Amino acid sequence: MAVVLVTGGTRGVGAGIARVFLRDGADVVVCGRHAPECGITDGAREARYEPLDVRDARAGEELCARLAREHGSLDVLVNNAGGTPRRTVAEGEVADHARVVELNLLAPLFMARAAHRVMRGQPGGGSVLMIGSVSGTRPSPGTAAYGAAKAGLASLAGSLAAEWAPDGVRVNTLVLGMVGTERLREHFGGGEGKGDGEAGRDEETRSGGETRRTDLAALARTVHAGRLAEPEEVGEACLFLASPRARYVTGASLAVHGGGERLALHEATARPEPP
Repeated sequence: MAVVLVTGGTRGVGAGIARVFLRDGADVVVCGRHAPECGITDGAREARYEPLDVRDARAGEELCARLAREHGSLDVLVNNAGGTPRRTVAEGEVADHARVVELNLLAPLFMARAAHRVMRGQPGGGSVLMIGSVSGTRPSPGTAAYGAAKAGLASLAGSLAAEWAPDGVRVNTLVLGMVGTERLREHFGGGEGKGDGEAGRDEETRSGGETRRTDLAALARTVHAGRLAEPEEVGEACLFLASPRARYVTGASLAVHGGGERLALHEATARPEPP
């Protein structure tokens, strides 16, 4: 039975990933700074929660080593923890932007290194999955530090894959587009999350005394697939990359973005549909 650790697995994409691995029969551990409001479950099976600030390298090493001792192995690490508020580079303090890079780039490096220390001595090696973003592949105004960190994460994953291939530790990246989670609604709507089932609902937020509406259905239309991803769909992609079916796949980037974002140029030059 595989042992899987999902960072930031208490909500949103991380919880969806955890549920898919639970469904597949794995022993799943989710970690984060705050316990989930309700257990992460799939049927009668529930993920175990461990408190952890992934930016604390020593604490991450201790957790990975302890899980390997208690379960006999640590087979999969999903570096999912991350995120950012919307803030231009000119706004906020320098430390605010530094924290975004620390969470989205340095923390995955720390956790991957901690997992490698365990995995390299196992007969079957292990699998490290980095949860990347399309923000790291194109300009990201309003989230520049996040985009830069995700671009760095892709480079980091490729380097680790090359360094650790002789140890049997595979490192791959999933490049995500928008996923229908409460965090997406908080990011674009500015309000509290309404639950993962309401991705098409309008949100309201107040900025500078004015009320602004963000139509999340309009966001979905910016994706070629015409909808946002579901967290479990990300989990299914993780399950494949962590499985023996992908045993020769390392250093790869798998796009999980519904065909990508529609380009304004394509929209502006599109031929009108015939009547």
